[in-house]
Amino acid sequence: MVGIPTIPEFYRNKTIFITGGSGFIGKVLVEKLLRSCSDLKTIYLLLREKKGRAPEDRIKTITDLPLFDVLKSKNPDSLNKIKIVVGDVRELDLGLDLQERQMLIDQVNVVFHGAASVRFDDSLTDAVIMNTRGTREVAKLVLEMKNLDVFVHISTTYCNSDRKVVEERLYPAVAEWEKTIEIAENIDRHTLNVLTEKYIHPKPNTYTFAKSLGEHVVYDMCNGRIPLVVYRPSIVIPTVLEPITGWIDNFNGPMGVLVGYGKGLVRIMYSDPNNIMDCMPVDSTVKAIIISSWKQATYKDTNQKLTVSFYNSSNNGMKNVNAETLVDISRKIWNECPFDNVLWYPNTKITKCYYNYFFQMIIYQLVPALLVDGILKLMGERPMLTKIQRKIHTATITLAYFTHNNWTFVNDKFYNLKCELLPTDVDSFSYNWEDTIVYTYFLNSVAGTKKYLLKESDDVNKAKKHLLKMWVLAKIVNFLWYLGLFWLVFFKIGVGDFVFYK
Repeated sequence: MVGIPTIPEFYRNKTIFITGGSGFIGKVLVEKLLRSCSDLKTIYLLLREKKGRAPEDRIKTITDLPLFDVLKSKNPDSLNKIKIVVGDVRELDLGLDLQERQMLIDQVNVVFHGAASVRFDDSLTDAVIMNTRGTREVAKLVLEMKNLDVFVHISTTYCNSDRKVVEERLYPAVAEWEKTIEIAENIDRHTLNVLTEKYIHPKPNTYTFAKSLGEHVVYDMCNGRIPLVVYRPSIVIPTVLEPITGWIDNFNGPMGVLVGYGKGLVRIMYSDPNNIMDCMPVDSTVKAIIISSWKQATYKDTNQKLTVSFYNSSNNGMKNVNAETLVDISRKIWNECPFDNVLWYPNTKITKCYYNYFFQMIIYQLVPALLVDGILKLMGERPMLTKIQRKIHTATITLAYFTHNNWTFVNDKFYNLKCELLPTDVDSFSYNWEDTIVYTYFLNSVAGTKKYLLKESDDVNKAKKHLLKMWVLAKIVNFLWYLGLFWLVFFKIGVGDFVFYK
């Protein structure tokens, strides 16, 4: 590997443009680049205009997060390298003014396109405008850049979820992306809503459909013209190690489910117990994204450099955790690291039968929520639990396709990325998710969720005392429930009389 620069050397004096920099992956990417490639020149973040808020304030909102504390302690001046360009991926030409657009064309060396709507229930219009047309607008800008070294498009492993085995390559499109963009721009929403299910078939929702077309956008526009990486993360979960353990900023994925369990809001899980949750920690994901950009840009063979590289950032064959295992793990975690003020003792069960799920959801989740909200109304307080349960049920049904199916995301190229590292880069950029102890990881993630997402105290003693009270209450309620059932069956219905008479 003589003559190949290290990753920090490659990024020295580089100007970087990031879309989606305020998202989960985006924030961790910005922090990691500044901390481990400290000699980079500038990071431009594309952010929408916020009335009444200066760009400096918006940068401060991001950098004031605990995620950046390690960086601040080591190199606080590096935060001055973050600059904002006002724009919007949903707009033509990204909503950039001509002066800023020209500045990006003249200066940028590396582009990471991560901006996307991750809602599974977006209308076809919104999903295509954001995730397909937005990608086209980024690609148009990238192709004009005079000093571009590499373009990384962040996709998703699930954009090919209509296939059981997904390799690290491009699959045939289910629709023409140019025509689809034209349809989204010109046909009214109501008509598209009626036709959506038929138009996106066999994709399960508008998100996977629009993201799959996004891959074809960058491939058709950039293949053979610029170094391009299509990076497909699976479900992204809290940090395993860097820069702090267990950092998270959203309720998406397994952590949202665990919060529902831990707070006593979710008593029944609608999923196949054997469903594999294909997860990857966000710090491992970001390291691999950076390695892939470096590798693509430093290929010695120009022809190979201009060939698109696909990576499935998947947990396949590494640390597979199924739904049943996650529920079992969570039962142990709540005794060690419970959330504050749980509404009921956490004891979630799992079923893949919809009728069983629906019945138990009504009895154990909706009815108690209605009772509590009724009491809150009588006390003059704002009811909230019924609304929360409605959202939980909607999310459960929306995700049912993914919680009842399994995929094999072939990840050989992703797994071998770390093997491409130069010896001096191993400490900073290698990722060893397969060596992680699953229980310890999720315990740390729950602790991180308590601290960074729910803003709860690190002291779990008070939470444990409250949890014990909920356990006693649950036992009393269960005893009264079975006592009432016994009385109903044996005395009210008359079974007892029959038994004793006989």
